[in-house]
Amino acid sequence: MSLGDITFHTRKWVRPEDLNANGTLFGGSLLRWIDEEAAIYAIVQLGNGRAVTKYMSEINFVSSARQGDLVEMGLTATHFGRTSLTMRAEVRNMFTRESILTIEKIVFVNLGDDGKPAPHGYDSITYSRDRVPTQHLGHFEPED
Repeated sequence: MSLGDITFHTRKWVRPEDLNANGTLFGGSLLRWIDEEAAIYAIVQLGNGRAVTKYMSEINFVSSARQGDLVEMGLTATHFGRTSLTMRAEVRNMFTRESILTIEKIVFVNLGDDGKPAPHGYDSITYSRDRVPTQHLGHFEPED
């Protein structure tokens, strides 16, 4: 798989609470889903639960979805910086296979314990779970 390929892993069901006044998928709901998916992707790729959204480029909505449709989201890393990870996102309707939107550039920054950007030490995509953090920021195992 090349760096630019996107694999679609996450799927969402468009429900009534996700609709706008026109009866189509509300862009804000979709952006929330993308930001959450991108955060999870960054956490896995950087091995750190302290990765935060720094930047999103222009968001190009090209179609929509309706209640009951299934949408799938895909992300891929396009660049590893010293303290950051840049990725590309695409969302498409599973039924029509039409692209709903693309975001060419989403940047996440790896933070250290002090809340400041910190080097992560990675330069390639992982497809295993070896970088998944062993503890969540809100859940720490007691020390012996």
